[in-house]
Amino acid sequence: MTTAVILATACALVYGTADFCGGLATRRSRVLSVVVLSQIAGFALVLAMLPVLPGAPSEAAVTWGLGAGLAGAAGLVLFYRALATGVMSVVAPTTAVTSAALPVLFGLISGERPAAVQLVGIALALLSVLLVSRSPATEQRSSLTSIATALAAGAGFGGFFILLGQAPEGSGLWPLVGARIASISLVVLLALVTRRTLKPGEGALGIIALAGVLDMAANVLYLLAEQEGLLSLVAVLVSLYPASTLVLARYVLGERLQGIQVAGVAFALGAVALIAVA
Repeated sequence: MTTAVILATACALVYGTADFCGGLATRRSRVLSVVVLSQIAGFALVLAMLPVLPGAPSEAAVTWGLGAGLAGAAGLVLFYRALATGVMSVVAPTTAVTSAALPVLFGLISGERPAAVQLVGIALALLSVLLVSRSPATEQRSSLTSIATALAAGAGFGGFFILLGQAPEGSGLWPLVGARIASISLVVLLALVTRRTLKPGEGALGIIALAGVLDMAANVLYLLAEQEGLLSLVAVLVSLYPASTLVLARYVLGERLQGIQVAGVAFALGAVALIAVA
């Protein structure tokens, strides 16, 4: 279990760094451009890593990967839609907690039985995700539609983790190949339908590629962690990624953190410690 905790925690750190880079990229390019080009960069990485982490390609592995890719891409589109129609301070934590809670519930329903102290860690982790995802307070209120969309986005992200974990053992990175094919196809189709350009902004291609490579590296770490430990524990540790994004924003961009977000980062560290003790 210790190996799974280390891999899942590393995954969260890399996911958070990828999101930070993606956030910088969206300041220079359109969102769909960032999503598509970063995923293409990640796809190139996973293809290059196939000989390094070999596995048996199978219909089941690719099919589960395709499902995960569609769920993740749908979650991303819904998340941006929710941000466009609602308030970030409501949408972000709603999406984050939903994406973390679903794999936990799925794992428990499937028969996983974490130790009591680990269950406390799971609860603390979910609270941490809620706190670190809060943006500065606002008097605006989100509509029921935007909240429902945020819940659906969280379900998409949670579905990505659940479906990816269903691939047969020994599949190697082939589920990620299927996931990337599905997600890239869906987002490119969306760009064509909406007539959005996929051309990156000036000087943005490098940071977009870095975001995609880091995102895929995090996916690889997630697959390895899920093979070593319980889904209910691995997924909730991975969901702590917003904490590393916040820390990078604080020390790289000089952004100020709200007190509630600092508390969330502290709770995240406590959650990792509790989950790791058993």
